Amino acid sequence: MTRVHIQDLGIRFGKHEVIQGLDLDVHSGEFLVLLGPSGCGKSTLLHTIAGLNPVSAGSIHIGGQDMTHAEPSRRGVGMVFQSYALYPTMTVKENLAFPLKMAKTPKAELEKRVAAAAGMLQLTALLDRRPGQLSGGQRQRVAIGRAVVREAKVLLLDEPLSNLDAKLRTDLRRELKTLHGRLGNTMIYVTHDQVEAMTLATRIVVMHQGVIQQVGTPAEVYDRPKNLRVAGFVGSPAINRIDGRVGEAGQFVSPALALPLPAALASRQPGEALTLAVRPEHLRLGADQPFAAEIQLVEPLGNQHVVWLGSAGATLSAVLPGQPAVAEGAALRFGFDAAKALWFDAAGERIEASAQFSL
Repeated sequence: MTRVHIQDLGIRFGKHEVIQGLDLDVHSGEFLVLLGPSGCGKSTLLHTIAGLNPVSAGSIHIGGQDMTHAEPSRRGVGMVFQSYALYPTMTVKENLAFPLKMAKTPKAELEKRVAAAAGMLQLTALLDRRPGQLSGGQRQRVAIGRAVVREAKVLLLDEPLSNLDAKLRTDLRRELKTLHGRLGNTMIYVTHDQVEAMTLATRIVVMHQGVIQQVGTPAEVYDRPKNLRVAGFVGSPAINRIDGRVGEAGQFVSPALALPLPAALASRQPGEALTLAVRPEHLRLGADQPFAAEIQLVEPLGNQHVVWLGSAGATLSAVLPGQPAVAEGAALRFGFDAAKALWFDAAGERIEASAQFSL
């Protein structure tokens, strides 16, 4: 198992500074996911760890060795790309064996490693086929296997499931999780898909415009986001956001609702901007709830449904189990689990408000 330590990293393309002053410590043996929207710098960071991009500042240590300017072949990492990057004229077996041949691995050891990787990734029956005869999921397994046979202590995966259909993504996601458990090596995985991040990661690194917004376990990032960017990006449907201000007599006031502030926010000044954020699963619907809304849309999802509400210009979503007895256009009342409410200041930073309130 191998630790990856990145300190004060800078990455520049021409005059464009993509990443500046980035620090990140990847624990030995963990499954770290770099999560963020397109263009946030996550793939650039991964490729730089692999040695495919030059470093303009800072350092990268892999397994205790300074690899900041080392050639990719010397870094002891395996790379899996989104596009598979297989050799079309080679069989599956030849694709798996290629990096070992390039490293002049003895034939007996080569055969042993290829057989082990093929068995682990359910490729044994496909060894004589060429990539054009494989499904997308099978091709991606081969690409992963080619990294595995090198016995690299660090595996770098750049959105490896994004070209697959929904079912294949689910299947291969489960296989990746199992593979990590078997190998126990360090994996760094790039995705913009929060479901992949939440299900695969030991820890998640949320990025925005080349800056790390938060590093934490999936539960920490979901339940205790550091700012509105993290809160809004993680979760589907997205977190409900109600912008308002501090009113007189210690109230939060917005067009959609007014309610008492928790004790932890009692010292806030009247007129100060605040944002109340509530996850869709924490919204409650019913005649006994305090706030009025109208149903705009109902999305049935089998074992649950999403109800979209309109309330004084605010659009909110509620995730409810089972099949709803509600109709679009109907008036209803809503509330939320006050203990789960999140509060953010005018700069979008989360305010600790552990002393909660009653609706």
